[in-house]
Amino acid sequence: MNEPIIELRGLTKKYGALTAVDNLDLSIQKGEIFGLLGPNGAGKSTTILMMLGLTEPASGSAKICGIDATRNPVEVKRKVGYLPDDIGFYDHRTGLENLLYTAQLNRIPLHEAKEKAQRLFQRIGLQGSENKKTGTYSRGMRQRLGLADVLIKNPEIIILDEPTLGIDPAGVREFLDLIVKLSREEKITVLLSSHHLHQVQKVCDRVGIFVGGKLLAEGDIASLSEKLFNKGAFTIEAGIAAAEGAEKLETALRQMDGVRSVSLQDNRLQINCLRDITVDIAGVIVASGYGLMHLSRKEYGLDDIYNRYFEGDKAYVETV
Repeated sequence: MNEPIIELRGLTKKYGALTAVDNLDLSIQKGEIFGLLGPNGAGKSTTILMMLGLTEPASGSAKICGIDATRNPVEVKRKVGYLPDDIGFYDHRTGLENLLYTAQLNRIPLHEAKEKAQRLFQRIGLQGSENKKTGTYSRGMRQRLGLADVLIKNPEIIILDEPTLGIDPAGVREFLDLIVKLSREEKITVLLSSHHLHQVQKVCDRVGIFVGGKLLAEGDIASLSEKLFNKGAFTIEAGIAAAEGAEKLETALRQMDGVRSVSLQDNRLQINCLRDITVDIAGVIVASGYGLMHLSRKEYGLDDIYNRYFEGDKAYVETV
């Protein structure tokens, strides 16, 4: 595997007696969309500030594109585009003027900046708003312009810190779709910090669950689900035509390889399994003669995974 484009090792930040980030280890590969998930106050923003060289760690290191963020913060800023939850613009200037100003700060020739800015307005869906003053922009428009603002300097990494706060649901969906499209087409690495589970699950290749300054778990949804729910990674619900005398069917299902537990309520069977054996279960029910009415499978999602970490069962945490 190639060297990680983001590599955090033992990263720690303290404010007096408070440990905001506690011995954080994290590697992110080029082109990944990684979700840093956790409640407000978990230490996500502090981690980002250390990655950008805007605050020094008490110990540990943050390497971005192979550059030490503490020793060479200016070099890191040339590689990284950062979009905070509420980006500031010069409201008396137009959207285009704001972009060109950012381009000047990054020493991009004016003719090149103008061409790229026009392409970006098309890309982010703000065509026709180039010459409107940003003070008239809606929240969603400002976030889109913010994305163009970080893209105009051709970053290798984009860091988004709660980028969808205050945007309506339709705007959130469009914004997230745009992030995925840009990452896939431009091969840009994206770090998305958020406490919105469904948004993170929608766009991210991997996630890290960050609570109390600690990274409790990281991986893709499937691997986290398997590790956390290893006693029943799949729940299959089956509806049968008649429940009377179904004890024999329950017994037959329990004896199947991979079945952890079976419960019957009214005409619904709930079967917890170690793996996906939906087809085999359907066969047993049909052969039993009780009549299979419907069959559905539940795979644990990010909300199930996230909630498990707040149940207080440390044994689960240690398995990840």
